[in-house]
Amino acid sequence: MDIYYTLVFTFIRKICICKKELLDFMLFNSYIFIFIFLPVVLIGWYGLNHYRKYSLANLFLVGMSLWFYAYFNVYYLAIILSSIGLNYLLSFLLTKIPVNNYSPISNPADNESSVKSALGVWTRIGLITGILLNLGILFYFKYYDFFIENINYAFHTDFTLKHILLPLGISFFTFQQLSFIIDRCLGKTEHYSFINYITFVTFFPQLIAGPIVLYKEMIPQFEDLSKRRFIASSFSRGIYLFVLGLAKKVLLADTFALMANYGFAQTFSLDSISTIIVILSYTFELYFDFSGYSDMAMGLGKMFNVDLPVNFNAPYRSCSIKEFWQRWHITLSRFFITYVYIPLGGSKKGRARMLVNTFIIFLLSGLWHGAAWTYVAWGIMHGLLVVWDNLGIIGVQGHDGKRPARFHIPAWLGWIFTFTLFNLSLFFFRSESMLGAIQLFKNLFAGNFTGKIYEVAAQLDISEIYVVKQALEIAAPGLAEYIYLVFMFLLFVFAFYLIFKPNAYERAMRGELTSGRCWIICMLLLWCIVSLSQVSTFLYFNF
Repeated sequence: MDIYYTLVFTFIRKICICKKELLDFMLFNSYIFIFIFLPVVLIGWYGLNHYRKYSLANLFLVGMSLWFYAYFNVYYLAIILSSIGLNYLLSFLLTKIPVNNYSPISNPADNESSVKSALGVWTRIGLITGILLNLGILFYFKYYDFFIENINYAFHTDFTLKHILLPLGISFFTFQQLSFIIDRCLGKTEHYSFINYITFVTFFPQLIAGPIVLYKEMIPQFEDLSKRRFIASSFSRGIYLFVLGLAKKVLLADTFALMANYGFAQTFSLDSISTIIVILSYTFELYFDFSGYSDMAMGLGKMFNVDLPVNFNAPYRSCSIKEFWQRWHITLSRFFITYVYIPLGGSKKGRARMLVNTFIIFLLSGLWHGAAWTYVAWGIMHGLLVVWDNLGIIGVQGHDGKRPARFHIPAWLGWIFTFTLFNLSLFFFRSESMLGAIQLFKNLFAGNFTGKIYEVAAQLDISEIYVVKQALEIAAPGLAEYIYLVFMFLLFVFAFYLIFKPNAYERAMRGELTSGRCWIICMLLLWCIVSLSQVSTFLYFNF
């Protein structure tokens, strides 16, 4: 009984006080979010809507979303509110433009001259102002130091760096508002009420790390009164999807992170085998972390009867890099295609121009992910790979798309090439510098083995294998260190198994939620709650 009471006391203490840093962050995978914030916002939202206080319900949701955002840093609140206010003011000013100066445009890629003639002077000024406003805010907070640092290096100047703290989610909510302003100037959307607009921008499930939502898929849902009532089926599927995403993050991504973080901190001492293990660890960490967040965001949306767009569609099943980018971070690709690729001419101005436009998209995607040359190199690598796919020289059987290739390889070989190339690109993506990325390539092709893999595997010293480890240390002390290698192997096998099975969204949306599935979700939720022992931010908070 003493052991029982000790465990209960420890668990309660862990939830209530745990470590101070757990209460300093309100993440989806935190006690304060799961046990306090989410129940309060759900009760308030459905309670106010039940009594038909629709405007008050929106204000409540906005207030809670802003509290969620400001909980990380109150300084961030001034930034996002300023961005929202300036964009909404610009949208309002566009309503004052005479109708004959403001003609809707169906497709800006069709005819550049027609776009210029359709957009009057003031509308063009509004368009330029909106683009400069949003990109200017993003540049200042995200790229200013990177730009000045490179100016100092290139011209031997001594401009002072500001060391600006990057606001959470600035890349995401900036792109959301930029898409709205561009479409306002092109006459594709109307000016909404301020409460609807701020609800669209600040809706907390997608505020920090996406998916990048569009006004036309969000505002109509908030205006639909039928979505304001509690629907048990939608709510239960939302919980199901949220828990699956939480398990991806807490049980898988955070476990792979132990090996990835240790390995990238030891870049210059890794051998070939350990380099492979480290990069595979980061590959799975990145996927389970970001797709887990997206699943949780969609699950939270379902709890509010709001459908958020799917951001991942089993990307690690892809048999070409082009197919990979049709499955990975789908909403970012959608934004770049709609607001950059098509305005540049898309594929309507010849094949050479199409290839250049494609490369530009990936160069910008690299910069979007971070202000460092490693991200630029990562974007260039993917741009070149997609351009190669678009040339149609080598295709994958059953994955050719619209343009047949001259030569074909089996799908399994295409998958190996695609998965390998993506892993290699992450040398740039994860490294702190180009020097570190180059060193990883050297390690990979050195062909040496120093036993570093034992140190990497030993990072998996987690509570789930504590009992097995202790038993081995008693029964066979010489074999104890191998438990980590076995666990690491099983972890990778399970990860590969999952990427070829139905993804979390497919699981949550298909069939009935049987009692068996509900029991599994309850067990996963309990496991995740017990495992929330430290702060573990999402990787895409950095972007």
